[in-house]
Amino acid sequence: MREGYGDRVPNPQRNSVTSRLLSRAVHRGWRWVRSTGAVSAARPGPYRFRRLGAGTVLAFPQGTIFGERRIELGAHCIIGEQVTLTVGLAPGAPLGPDTAVRLGDGVVLGRGSHVIADLPVTIGDDVFCGPYVYVTSTNHSYDDPHEPVGKQWPRSAPVEIGAGSWLGAGALILPGARLGRNVVVAAGSVVRGEVPDHAVVAGAPARIVRRWNPESGWHPPLRPAPPGTLETAT
Repeated sequence: MREGYGDRVPNPQRNSVTSRLLSRAVHRGWRWVRSTGAVSAARPGPYRFRRLGAGTVLAFPQGTIFGERRIELGAHCIIGEQVTLTVGLAPGAPLGPDTAVRLGDGVVLGRGSHVIADLPVTIGDDVFCGPYVYVTSTNHSYDDPHEPVGKQWPRSAPVEIGAGSWLGAGALILPGARLGRNVVVAAGSVVRGEVPDHAVVAGAPARIVRRWNPESGWHPPLRPAPPGTLETAT
């Protein structure tokens, strides 16, 4: 009886080895799935973008993508996991012939970001977006107080984001926004209207908190870097 019972006693060492082996196998398998499921010009998967530039990669798993025949992605872009790129109100909706989403070269869209287009959304070269940035050229309207907001026809306006800009995590870019070159949008900001070149905006609604003048530099001045950082290291 003792021997039979002893045979059924769990062996912690054996279980630990098995767990480690299974963990390694799962992670190796997931790395293979991510590599194989990534979308590029060489491996476009099920998507038929109007343009998919050389060196551009859409990480796996992709988010919702439709209307891609009106989407142009420049060269050497990095599109993070679960990024949504859509044109039109719904999959299969009639689309015009013109490009509705255009990303320049070297654009980075962080994990979980959205680019939603009805009218054109243009993102310039080397724009970096943190995770969960939301850019849209269409939004709900609530003109009729007697009709549910979700059933009212949306309002749309083109969106432009200038080259070299940086959009912090969770930033929201609303229809009609026009951002100049090298604009910084603080995390969580809600941007509408025009933002000039070399401006920093923050808040909801976003307001200019710092600007650069070619003659006198930044106003207000940038804070000095803490001792020991790369900026001050000798």
